[in-house]
Amino acid sequence: MIRLRPYKSCDSEVIAEWIKDENVFRKWGGERFGNYPITASTIDEKYRNDNGDCVETDNFFPWTAIDDDGRTVGHFIMRYTDGDNKQLRFGWVIVDDKHRGKGYGKQMLMLGLKYAFDIFKVDRVTIGVFENNESAYMCYKKVGFIETKIVKGEPWNIKEMEIYKNDN
Repeated sequence: MIRLRPYKSCDSEVIAEWIKDENVFRKWGGERFGNYPITASTIDEKYRNDNGDCVETDNFFPWTAIDDDGRTVGHFIMRYTDGDNKQLRFGWVIVDDKHRGKGYGKQMLMLGLKYAFDIFKVDRVTIGVFENNESAYMCYKKVGFIETKIVKGEPWNIKEMEIYKNDN
């Protein structure tokens, strides 16, 4: 079992260690962070800049997944994507490669959906995955996301997926 807690600056050290090569960096969405290799300070600075310090910009929520032994095993963010706060987007999803295959990704996202629908009271959650990231795609499908379209992109196309509150 895992639990979620809000991201802390010290989590950036662990997350950066999981991004071991440029392929992982790109699939994680690293192009939004600049160039590979990524550093803990780059992650933390990006999160501080996206979250801001005032209530008006409170639309960015990074999360950290912790296992029963207190180890950091996963991470993702939520952010509002519409003006009426009825839709969230999950992104920058990553699970420590030493713990993949244990269902942590699915558990982490299921907890995120529970929070999104029950606490934030959104109607819809979206997520995107590069079409060459089959393991992430299958995880998202197991959680209940359905593919809605493919967006042409560089370097890879993106499968857009969504789930509605009533589907969960």
